[in-house]
Amino acid sequence: MERKYTLFWSIMLVLTLITAGCKKDSKKPVSERIAKTWTAETVKHGTVVVYTRGGASNNEARYSDFRLALSSTGTVAYTEFDKNTFNGTWALEGETTLVLSGLNPQPSGSNGTIKFTINSLEDNKVVLTRLDGSLKTGNTINQYTLSNP
Repeated sequence: MERKYTLFWSIMLVLTLITAGCKKDSKKPVSERIAKTWTAETVKHGTVVVYTRGGASNNEARYSDFRLALSSTGTVAYTEFDKNTFNGTWALEGETTLVLSGLNPQPSGSNGTIKFTINSLEDNKVVLTRLDGSLKTGNTINQYTLSNP
């Protein structure tokens, strides 16, 4: 009888240690992780890299002015490479699409809405691909690698 209790308590101890040692994946939701001010690290127009932060020969050095400020309250300030700033709201469609809407003034050809695919999201880096072409860049589909800070 004593052997059964010893075996039982040994098994319980092992299970307790295993359970205590396992960390739960406590990642915050995408909506919380993306709500930051992002600046351009690299930008591609189509497949061509036009900007790399700190690069000496950037085709579009003006991307140093690019900002995407997503507040936790759902408002956005979107500053394009030409220093034009658009204010509106942001939301997620699922966990992979970022939608900027009600942008004022309306960016050219956007009807006040710009959508991005969230390719990847880390604590201090996000990769976004614009879903529609940008008139300002020759209607290219642009990919933005953004960082914070």
